[in-house]
Amino acid sequence: MNFSSDTAAPAHPKVIEAIAAANQGNEPSYGGDAVTARLRALLATLFETEDFDFWICASGTASNALALSVLCSPIGAIACHEEAHIERDERGAPEFFTGGAKLRLLPGHGAQIDEEALRQALALNNPDFVHETPLETLSLTNLTECGTAYPAAQVAHYAELAKAEGLNTHLDGARLGNALVSTGASPAEMSWKAGIDVLTLGLTKTGAIGCEIILLFGKMRAAFGRLQARAKRSGHMPPKMRFLAAQAEAMLTDDLWLSLAANANQSAKELANLLCAQPGVSLAYPTAGNEVFCVLPKEIEARIIKAGVKCYPWPGGPYRFVCSWATPQSDLDAMRELLAET
Repeated sequence: MNFSSDTAAPAHPKVIEAIAAANQGNEPSYGGDAVTARLRALLATLFETEDFDFWICASGTASNALALSVLCSPIGAIACHEEAHIERDERGAPEFFTGGAKLRLLPGHGAQIDEEALRQALALNNPDFVHETPLETLSLTNLTECGTAYPAAQVAHYAELAKAEGLNTHLDGARLGNALVSTGASPAEMSWKAGIDVLTLGLTKTGAIGCEIILLFGKMRAAFGRLQARAKRSGHMPPKMRFLAAQAEAMLTDDLWLSLAANANQSAKELANLLCAQPGVSLAYPTAGNEVFCVLPKEIEARIIKAGVKCYPWPGGPYRFVCSWATPQSDLDAMRELLAET
């Protein structure tokens, strides 16, 4: 019963097939290949726009940090939730890649930024005050680190508040597919149509091997050269980018990524129902995607640990259970039997 992380899951077979198909003959380096060209057309259809540029990385940390490096200067600050991945899990990479930008941490339940806290931070922001590190960027995460989902309308509302004060906007979409399935929004509605300047589109957790796409929309296309330069300098300019592009092409064709996200979300819903049917078990946060956060009684906690169930104790007390596209029904059935033991 492995509910440790969606990154523990295997890659989808179509991803492996796409990489093998791309492994034929010679192709130009650094994104000049035919596969990357096809991916651009696919992204244009998916996001309902031609007004974008993109870059592909192998890790979410690299994609987030590179994205933020073109949105925020070394003497600026990035507003994000205090539990955001860029704060909790990236070992200072955003600060490193930006050359010193500060993260301004904001509170909110379920790792969603509280609107009043955001409004207050924006109201107090004073770029002309030399002793202050002014906010330059707002970074949102969807799904959040607590598995909750921002509806597209809320993303648009927060982006509007930020832009009114001159801030750029970034969306960390490591689990964007899960959020789209949960909310019913389209990729365009959750990104540039909502006022997002730069999106990091994660496909690794959804079923790729290692594939994260940085999309720069509209006016941020002017920063594409700087993004490439930073990617080169930091060692994130893949010489054989066709193999990353092949993963993305396989995942995005016929909305495979959304189908896989839907599978993961459904498994998480079933798991949440199994757990919450037990006396004393409660959800710490709504299950809006493929992650379940539960507060467990000591007896059930001990039973799960003894059985070797792979899950993660989360700060604040709950346990995190993550389902993937490949979560087998046998794992859910085994959990049902384990919980039924007396």
